[in-house]
Amino acid sequence: MENETRQHFITFLLRIADDRLILGHRLSEWCGHGPILEEDIALGNIALDLLGQSSALLQLGCEIENNNRSEDDVVYLREVIDFKNCKLVELPKGDFAFTIARQYFFSVYSKFLFEHLQRSSNETLAGISAKAKKETMYHLRHSKQWMLRLGDGTEESHSRLQNAVNELWSYTSEMFFVDTVEKLLVEKNIIPSLDSLSSQWKEEIEQCFREATIAIPQNGFQQSGGRIGNHTEHLGHLLSEMQILARSFPNAKW
Repeated sequence: MENETRQHFITFLLRIADDRLILGHRLSEWCGHGPILEEDIALGNIALDLLGQSSALLQLGCEIENNNRSEDDVVYLREVIDFKNCKLVELPKGDFAFTIARQYFFSVYSKFLFEHLQRSSNETLAGISAKAKKETMYHLRHSKQWMLRLGDGTEESHSRLQNAVNELWSYTSEMFFVDTVEKLLVEKNIIPSLDSLSSQWKEEIEQCFREATIAIPQNGFQQSGGRIGNHTEHLGHLLSEMQILARSFPNAKW
């Protein structure tokens, strides 16, 4: 693999691995606080799946980088600006409707992403994606069921879900951010065109909204910056909690 392609591939892997790492951490905050026991367990299991996907992607990135870094080094020893996740996943967990709406948006995106990455010319990424796709389909079924239940439920559940959708909408396009990294990898047939994924994502989201009686927000403003290390104030607080043990006791084993 050429050096430029190798560097861009590592950056892409970091972006999609960080998405799953940070969202997995956010979901883990529901542990012991779910509205019902089954949801406590379900959200915890989804969080574990996302962390597992992140770990596999980071391992691949470290192997390609070949710089004696492990995935633990990448997770625990980076600063805020070095994280490349989209801003959507770093927002505080909010109420249950907010968590479900975000998870639904991200699961639809992940379904199409991994569906295409299964055909990547990189065999390891294709293998990771095949496993992740199966897990993502479960995540999607779970969040969609709740989207329909909350949206077409009581006046309060509908209102809470609509408010969550309105707040999250401006963070959704960043999942499909494209720069020179993605463009080169598309040319090499390593990743799919994210523009085409965006169209598929919007079509599926709109169908769900019609069933759930949720209105599509009309605000055209969209957030950006996460993919190049410009984050909200929330990510620093999350990382301080996630990294405190590893940074306080370097090389500790447990």
